[in-house]
Amino acid sequence: MVARLRGGLAVSVTGLAAELDVSDETIRRELRTLEEQGAIVREHGGARLAASAFEGPLTQRMEENAEAKLRIARAAADFVSDGAILFIDSGTTSCFIARQLVERRGLTVITNSLQVAAELGSINDNRLFLAAGEMDPGYRAFSDHSAQAYVARFTPHLAILSVGAIHAERGLMDFHPGEAAMSRIAYQTSERVLLGADSSKFGRHGLMHTAALEEVDILVTDQPLADDYARAFAHAEVVVA
Repeated sequence: MVARLRGGLAVSVTGLAAELDVSDETIRRELRTLEEQGAIVREHGGARLAASAFEGPLTQRMEENAEAKLRIARAAADFVSDGAILFIDSGTTSCFIARQLVERRGLTVITNSLQVAAELGSINDNRLFLAAGEMDPGYRAFSDHSAQAYVARFTPHLAILSVGAIHAERGLMDFHPGEAAMSRIAYQTSERVLLGADSSKFGRHGLMHTAALEEVDILVTDQPLADDYARAFAHAEVVVA
């Protein structure tokens, strides 16, 4: 049924029932299940596909909302001083932020991302600690149990994190089990957390929970927050780039 919705248009219960040769009630029952899973959004008399529950490879995701991510990265870089101890995850917004830190000196960078390591390793007297294990080629990153155990040893001044989805009630979510685990570790071990998230991440559903909204210390985004999210992040320093 989800395949019928991939064109991006809403479909009606009656139309789906006729196409699939089943009853309207069967369609409604299936739609209720898909809605509970966060895969669709119910509308009057039909449904449409929710924001994608899957992410593409790093190269593809680096091109998505690139202008917004660049603005976020420039603003986020202001929170990093020479000599800082950082954990930087493998999300695309974090990769954009890493590129904005190439003028900083004496950074200690802990990361599971080959992209971040390439940007900040071996320059300006930086120290680089790269979590290793089995590489995920789509993410160009390491997030298996070996990598998680390695990252858990450190206590960064600041964790710079991306996120797959932000929901006012369900909190922060991600789509990749290993990356979600990395985020949980960073929230537990870091003195402060900076979350870089463009406006497309708000109101989405992810596959797994990573943290409560209250665990974010600094939120850098590209659009003013809607009222419900402004209230939810009232505890944090919010920067609109």
